[in-house]
Amino acid sequence: MLDSTQSYLSELTTLVYWEYIAVLLGCVYVLLAVRENQWCWYAGFVSALMYALMYWQGQLWVESLLNFYYVIMAVIGMWSWRQGSINQPLSITSWPVRVHMCIIALTSLIAFLLGAVASIYSNYIVLSYFESFTLCFAVIVTYLVVKKVLENWLYWIVINVAPMYLYFMKGYYPTLALAVLYTLMAFVGYKYWYESYEVKKGKTLAQL
Repeated sequence: MLDSTQSYLSELTTLVYWEYIAVLLGCVYVLLAVRENQWCWYAGFVSALMYALMYWQGQLWVESLLNFYYVIMAVIGMWSWRQGSINQPLSITSWPVRVHMCIIALTSLIAFLLGAVASIYSNYIVLSYFESFTLCFAVIVTYLVVKKVLENWLYWIVINVAPMYLYFMKGYYPTLALAVLYTLMAFVGYKYWYESYEVKKGKTLAQL
């Protein structure tokens, strides 16, 4: 019995340290992304992989699969930000409001249908819809980051706020703190990217 307790405490301590490292790397990822530094994807790759394994152990299957997706997108992001177009670094772009409205409508429809299916096999119907919406929008918005679309930061503000209650209930307090920090960083990221976008747009117009 004593050995079993000690083994559990040792495993719990390891998991806590694991989470703190993932949190730290997650912060590094966002800070570098705000600065448009392609090294953000390396930090994001490791952080996402650690979270994927941690969530899998915690039986948060959707969150785990989402982070495995982040791992794949981190690899794509490394290449995309470095190559850009015609071997030039990728520049920040802004998509029209109508495009984002279409993205929101289509993603919401897919998320609703996915949530409806998931709720059949779950005792927590509301949670099933919640996870489906978080999953679908996170998948789309990660693609927007890879393509350096300015408005990705606005999506992330909503996505980071949404799962805070879930993290609290599961006891992932460092990750909850990270979600709060991510939300603040998303505001800063949008401001920084918007200023950078306006400067580059002004230079382009001046050259015409």
